[in-house]
Amino acid sequence: MMKKLGLATALLLAMTGAQAYQFEVQGQSEFIDNTANQNDFTGAVQGTYYFNNVDSSKGPLAEAAFLNQASNVSLAYNYGENKQAGDRTVNHTYGAKAEAYIPTKFVPAYASASYSHTISDSKTGQNDDNGDRYALELGAVVAPNFLVAVGYTSVADQASYDAFNILSNGVAKAAIESRTIGEDQDAITARTKYVGAIDGTNMSIGLDAGLVYGEDSAYNLGTTLYLNNKLSVGVSYMESSYDLSPSNAWGANVNYFITPAVSVGATYVNADYKAKDDKVVLDTQTVGLNAKFRF
Repeated sequence: MMKKLGLATALLLAMTGAQAYQFEVQGQSEFIDNTANQNDFTGAVQGTYYFNNVDSSKGPLAEAAFLNQASNVSLAYNYGENKQAGDRTVNHTYGAKAEAYIPTKFVPAYASASYSHTISDSKTGQNDDNGDRYALELGAVVAPNFLVAVGYTSVADQASYDAFNILSNGVAKAAIESRTIGEDQDAITARTKYVGAIDGTNMSIGLDAGLVYGEDSAYNLGTTLYLNNKLSVGVSYMESSYDLSPSNAWGANVNYFITPAVSVGATYVNADYKAKDDKVVLDTQTVGLNAKFRF
């Protein structure tokens, strides 16, 4: 019995200390505090399979897949509750996504395709809704660890959110993005991402920016400082021209890898909405906790 326990412990330590992985499971929950209600929450999970082993020794552990240009497929699910006066709506968002990095004679090419479906179930029968979303991106790694991509998104219904955007940027920013595109609309997107070492230190810097042009337009900016390969802190800002949603949001995050295979993190987002008369109508704050496990 003791031998079996020792073998299991050794196997677990080997897995959690591994420098390469092919699967990643992520879970997160956000607690939402806004003017209308202070008891909303979300829960989300994502599973990703990489077609080849991802070497996590090249730089910041959080960016191992990007630094390896690791092609993958993912599934995601998000659950959220929205309690308003006289109504309680439960949202379910499902998503599937594929990303591919393709070597060429010039620079590595990039492509991604995703699908998300949202079901809004009003427990009082007021706001039942559902919608689909399709997205396609094409781009290239134009310099080492520097990705540029443009895309097309089709939103069949405003109630449809991007399941992967919720996991990456939080429910508040995903809601702003959905309302920016609008109901039954097509949108053009563009984004860049860069991760690079800071000379003379063991730190790295990450930069990302994005644009969404649909019925309205929005942009987002973000930067992450990797204090070492395990620990990072980041800030972000997003602004939309859509009048009836929070018009801007800023956020902060921290992430720490306990081992190369296990990480924990926390996020904070503050979204403000000001009416045309400059009176604050709806402020939203979210606090999130997340964890990842690689094997």
